[in-house]
Amino acid sequence: MPTRNDIRNVAIVAHVDHGKTTLVDAMLKQAGAFAAHQHLDDRMMDSNDLEREKGITILAKNTSVKYHPKDGGVPININIIDTPGHADFGGEVERGLSMVDAVVLLVDASEGPLPQTRFVLRKALQARLPVILCINKTDRPDSRIDEVVNETYDLFLDLDADEEQIEFPIVYACARDGIASLTKPENGTVPSDSDSLEPFFSTILDHVPAPVYDDAAPLQAHVTNLDADNFLGRIALLRVEQGELRKGQTVAWIKRDGTIQNVRISELLMTEALTRKPAEKAGPGDICAVAGIPEIMIGETLADTENPIALPLITVDEPAISMTIGTNTSPMVGKGGGGKGADAKATVKDRKVTARQVKDRLERELIGNVSLRVLDTERPDAWEVQGRGELALAILIETMRREGFELTVGKPQVVTREVNGKTHEPVERLTIDVPEEHMGPVTQLMGIRKGRMDNMSNHGSGWVRMEFVVPSRGLIGFRTEFLTSTRGTGIAHSIHEGYEPWFGTLTTRNNGSLVADRSGVVTAFAMTNLQERGVLFCDPGTEVYEGMIVGENSRADDMDVNITKEKKLTNMRSSNADVAESIVPPRKLSLEQSLEFCREDECIEVTPESVRIRKVVLDAKDRGRTASRAKKS
Repeated sequence: MPTRNDIRNVAIVAHVDHGKTTLVDAMLKQAGAFAAHQHLDDRMMDSNDLEREKGITILAKNTSVKYHPKDGGVPININIIDTPGHADFGGEVERGLSMVDAVVLLVDASEGPLPQTRFVLRKALQARLPVILCINKTDRPDSRIDEVVNETYDLFLDLDADEEQIEFPIVYACARDGIASLTKPENGTVPSDSDSLEPFFSTILDHVPAPVYDDAAPLQAHVTNLDADNFLGRIALLRVEQGELRKGQTVAWIKRDGTIQNVRISELLMTEALTRKPAEKAGPGDICAVAGIPEIMIGETLADTENPIALPLITVDEPAISMTIGTNTSPMVGKGGGGKGADAKATVKDRKVTARQVKDRLERELIGNVSLRVLDTERPDAWEVQGRGELALAILIETMRREGFELTVGKPQVVTREVNGKTHEPVERLTIDVPEEHMGPVTQLMGIRKGRMDNMSNHGSGWVRMEFVVPSRGLIGFRTEFLTSTRGTGIAHSIHEGYEPWFGTLTTRNNGSLVADRSGVVTAFAMTNLQERGVLFCDPGTEVYEGMIVGENSRADDMDVNITKEKKLTNMRSSNADVAESIVPPRKLSLEQSLEFCREDECIEVTPESVRIRKVVLDAKDRGRTASRAKKS
């Protein structure tokens, strides 16, 4: 069969923070993708604000470098897919792998294969893709290259790789310096027999199969991602499997339900470095973007009008975590902060607080995110949103609040399923790296959460690696306690492991809440008296309302408190009138920490300015009646 030797399609997969995006940066620079005078930021592929803030890749993106072989041969176009390293964004990884012919597995020379390494490698092996192993960060002082290579071989065996897949080439690299070598360097050093990524490029050319196609086959192109443009409207990213796609061509659009409609390609774009440029045609193996089909969805096929043949739909893993997202129902809805007079009115006017706006936004998210599901609830202004993990849902909420939405978000729950008449819940494989002195507290923490230790290894460096199988429920609210127990030194990562029978009742938060019993403004006088009761979350001057949670109680039960109490002035002289009271700085909770802190009878109010935790039932008397009814039943 004919082969296109001028193209290579490869995805870079790895665990979070092992250097995927840095390696892509170095490849773009060394392939001459930018002019000498251009100012270049680090992690150019992480274009999203949230990606830059959190330092992780959230969306799979494609780029292209034109590599000129040293022997003076024909320039080769290398299409690179930069995938997320976090299992919560697994839908992005699966879509990225459907576009390529091989993967580069990046592994940190010190940390070795971690849970997300296992996750992305399992997906690549299931897709029967050849693998190139790249050991990155060889210059780390604590690097242990030989052990990491052996651990990677063990991981391949553990995932049932066959003989062809396990005979992979190994490249040693320092992506930050843009240097790669096929010769193993000493631990803690940069490869010395090379000064560029040339060995890495040549390995890609030798081991990534060139796209193969059939001359006589009709057009087939698979939609793998969606984008939007202010001028062109919805843009579909696709890989041409067979045939040729041309600008202005009329093609058959095969929808998810099997119906076929003829549409015209109004614009055809090809990626060069970080920009899309107009093109006239795209052939087999090309990754391109087309405009002119406003309702197109991920997984659909563009085919020949005379002989339309559909490609298989993209399938992703089932969601494991759900939370209820609805309109803001607190007394402070639409009030906001910041700005006076006309400015304040403008900020309130731009807010999105209606059920219709929230529903439209969630439906819009479903178009580009195949791993999310939105289900109706009993209430018309709230929806159950299911996703792969807590982080994926937190990213969605954070994105919506930045767009001006006000939301009420419920406590994360697990998505259960019935197996042989019994309830099963999702479990995760949790890998923890901690200093030896923190082993006891971590083991105790996992015991409370019904975690089962599966493996433990000591590298002899004072650190211990422990693997637990733990119900996903037990990991909701785990991270904050874990960091406290290990004094901020512990590292924890988890991936979905499957489903097991229901583990029973889990008690993960021992302390109750301090709940405001009236509306008003927080005073320093009230805070001084209350800080002995627990940890407060509010600054003086913060506006609160009845039912809002203002702190964490030091005891197990909830306590209604008056945090707006003022000091009464008298005309009597007091000996301690001028004694200064010190206020302990309040603990400010981020969105993720608020989701972890939340209990079943609590929810989170999310606005563009603030994140507040509140009781679902705001009135204290109503809460008391509900609690007494629950005890009687």
